[in-house]
Amino acid sequence: MVTGKIRRFISETMAELGRCTWPNRQQLFESTVLVVVNIAILACFVAAVDWVAAWVIRVITVGKF
Repeated sequence: MVTGKIRRFISETMAELGRCTWPNRQQLFESTVLVVVNIAILACFVAAVDWVAAWVIRVITVGKF
């Protein structure tokens, strides 16, 4: 009984995956580049915020610029 349900689930899953529209090579490459660029921009932003926060904390605690 459980085996039949598992087989049915796998069969339905495979059928659904067959109906999906998959990206072609060009779309996949463009999406990957976009994600990598956005991650790099976000990393730079986080690094800048971290640097400013560290500077502010240093000024408050030590009192030197």
